[in-house]
Amino acid sequence: MNSHILAAVFAAVFMGTIGAISVYAGVSAETVTFYRLFIGAALMAAFLLLTGQRAKVFTWPGFKVLVTGAYLAGFVVFYVMAMNYTSMANAVMLLYLAPAAASIVAHFFMGERLSGLGAALIALALFGFAMMMEFNFNLSGRAEEAAGLFYALCAMLCYAAFILTNRLIHERVHVLTRSGYQMLAGALCMLPLMLMQDEAIQAGQWGWLAAAGVLPGFLAIMLAVVALKALPAATYGTLAYLEPITVIILGWLLFDQSLNLLQMSGGALIIVSGVVQAVWSQREAPPVPVRT
Repeated sequence: MNSHILAAVFAAVFMGTIGAISVYAGVSAETVTFYRLFIGAALMAAFLLLTGQRAKVFTWPGFKVLVTGAYLAGFVVFYVMAMNYTSMANAVMLLYLAPAAASIVAHFFMGERLSGLGAALIALALFGFAMMMEFNFNLSGRAEEAAGLFYALCAMLCYAAFILTNRLIHERVHVLTRSGYQMLAGALCMLPLMLMQDEAIQAGQWGWLAAAGVLPGFLAIMLAVVALKALPAATYGTLAYLEPITVIILGWLLFDQSLNLLQMSGGALIIVSGVVQAVWSQREAPPVPVRT
């Protein structure tokens, strides 16, 4: 399988761990987001320096990379905040309108023509995800529920902007450079907000914050940027639906949230749409050269 397809798959799986990690960490959304991005940026810098790629660290990444880092911070913090006010299902359902929205914007404004098959596969993934949510977008009418949905909508907009802006960054900026600087820029955006929380972090919580920096931080974001550099928005958007599947599986394993037949069928539809989209994109697109 194409290495960029695999990068998108693993990025989605690692991204899906942030919900469980934030629950176990037991700190504010701002704190989880800061350490997820800051530790990820530090690990990226260490990796590049230890592997003799010093030039990729000490370089100007460009304004677009820094802006995308701000979108990244917004996407993460709003998503975690949404889960504090509404159910994880409601938050992730709104969030994952972003890949479809990005594909439509790319179709009309970025020249990434969305074929009939591509549109059908996106619709299939959305339908499968609705099945996983049992076609029930629960809104209780409470003020805190409305706040949760507002934060989830903000996360969706930031995520769509993150996907699209990555497609506009010049190829001279190496994927490892851009991912490291995106995490650093996002962490700097979150720093004043985290300091305002004035939280006392306990010893046991540091382990979960470190995990946030490694899995949904360093590994997930680096792989997502690598994938977004080469894959069309429609392909990445479809494969990204593996993240909510990961969320559902972790909820089942860790929090005893069982899946019924309808939800399992929906998950199967998402996987099938992702596999078909990946295979089709490899047949249609020419090979993408990879810079070292």
